[in-house]
Amino acid sequence: MNIVFMGTPDFAAGSLKAVMAAGHAVKAVLTKPDRPRGRGMKLTSTPVKELAITHGIQCFQPETLKDGGCFETVAETAPDVIVVVAYGLFLPKRWLELPKLACVNVHGSLLPKYRGAAPIQRAIINGETETGVCTMHMAPAMDAGDVILSKRVEIGENETYGELYDRLKTDGADLLAETLKLIEAGDDPRVPQDAREATFAPPIGKEDALVDWTKPAKAVHDLIRGTQPAPCARSGNLRIYASRLTGETSGEPPGSVVKAGNGGVFVSCGDGQVLRLTVIQPPGGPRMDAAAYVNGRGAPRFT
Repeated sequence: MNIVFMGTPDFAAGSLKAVMAAGHAVKAVLTKPDRPRGRGMKLTSTPVKELAITHGIQCFQPETLKDGGCFETVAETAPDVIVVVAYGLFLPKRWLELPKLACVNVHGSLLPKYRGAAPIQRAIINGETETGVCTMHMAPAMDAGDVILSKRVEIGENETYGELYDRLKTDGADLLAETLKLIEAGDDPRVPQDAREATFAPPIGKEDALVDWTKPAKAVHDLIRGTQPAPCARSGNLRIYASRLTGETSGEPPGSVVKAGNGGVFVSCGDGQVLRLTVIQPPGGPRMDAAAYVNGRGAPRFT
């Protein structure tokens, strides 16, 4: 089939690879514009653009799809299907109606739960023990279209956003390949979402990553996992990259360092439970084992 692919991050690049591996003709790719990144603020292409260029696919980078933009040029490719994966731009009605067969999306949750930009992070931060990935027919409302296929996965107690992201990237790509087979055969299901069960996953900002030690230990642990590797949980002037639940209790006020040494940094939380910090980063310094931090700088303070 003729495919127009829209996506931006590495998560989307995995799906683009699956589309090409399945033998479909990717006629055009749309991705977000290059942005300055890193300490040197070097202008950097998206992972999807880099993959498209490698395979000689024409690539468009509009700031918005609401104006004329590249619509007419893309329309000339006569797409059978438009595939959208973590693109980051709203698709107006005429884009949704452009393909001959379908406009489909890969989404990192079990819809209707966690509609929006940060479904994987929000699921972890909210302490979910399972999530998944699904494909859906796109609709004008955000992530509200009929579901085609879905796969449920368990979330490990210590699994981070980055680790779950990588798993769902692979699962999503596999699910997309199967979805395109069904669409080509005219056998793709449509399972309507129950809007009454919808929850939302707004983007994660740096303010969302601030640790509140008055919360239960598990909530703090889930925040640390859900913001790793980015934007990374912070308390005071320290970044916190990893933690473990201990089952230990303390009568110390929330945020108190109960003990610190070779086992890490043990901090009392709002429910009296103690959380062990295992990987932290001081300002201007490297990420390090918490025990190494204590050996070199002494116990940190969070209160």
